[in-house]
Amino acid sequence: MFKVFFAEWRKLRRPTLFLGTFLAALFFNGLITSFIYLMIDSEGGNSDRGRKVGREVLNLASGSVYGFSSIGGLLGIIVLCVFAAQTSQEYTYGTLRNLLVRQPKRLTLLAGKYAAMKSFAIVLVLVNAVVSIAISIYLSDRATVSTDLWFTSAGWSAIAHTLVNVYISVVLYAVIGIALGILLKSPISSISIALVWLLILENLIGAVKPATLKWVPGNQLSIIAQGGSESISYSHAVIVGGAFAVFALLLSSFIFVKRDVAN
Repeated sequence: MFKVFFAEWRKLRRPTLFLGTFLAALFFNGLITSFIYLMIDSEGGNSDRGRKVGREVLNLASGSVYGFSSIGGLLGIIVLCVFAAQTSQEYTYGTLRNLLVRQPKRLTLLAGKYAAMKSFAIVLVLVNAVVSIAISIYLSDRATVSTDLWFTSAGWSAIAHTLVNVYISVVLYAVIGIALGILLKSPISSISIALVWLLILENLIGAVKPATLKWVPGNQLSIIAQGGSESISYSHAVIVGGAFAVFALLLSSFIFVKRDVAN
């Protein structure tokens, strides 16, 4: 499995993929985190869907990672697209056949891919956490936000919990991305279906019937990154979101083992 792991990283560390993914994530990270502080007094709100995040929230021990937790779902979507594309391209270009010649045990090959994905997610999460916290510290004076509690024992605990929550969310998104790549064997189909569902259909369904937001996968994974919300508990989001990811993992593993590798 270690050889598969390093083989996957040969693809992941290509400059166009690695730098492109990280720069895109950092751009949105900086944009969203900065918006929270720069628009703190805006009547139109300074968070998603026009919500207002005041100083009383940012002054808390968890204030340093509020912006970071807000982008957890976005990081997950980016990773989902990357791994859906990478997995499906192996069918499109026929490279999966060559991999199976070197490693005929398909589950071992798939396990190596998942291991590489998890390590990629760790690096992405850590880099974005550092950048988001740095931006928060830099803009705190301008927004008149107190940082006294940010780096106390409670503050470090909040940082650690947020890192874990965002990482779990990103990994679950990536599992679904790999599953879509295996099921559809097409980068365009995998990414477009995922984005249409996560960014459009879930919001439309939720607007028509808000109760459904407790059961759709994308919303659960975003809630995990945030550590829970007023309407959906963290434990509920982990159970439901995890169930979707486990189902995707089992289904894609079965198909990967049984189906012909031709596109």
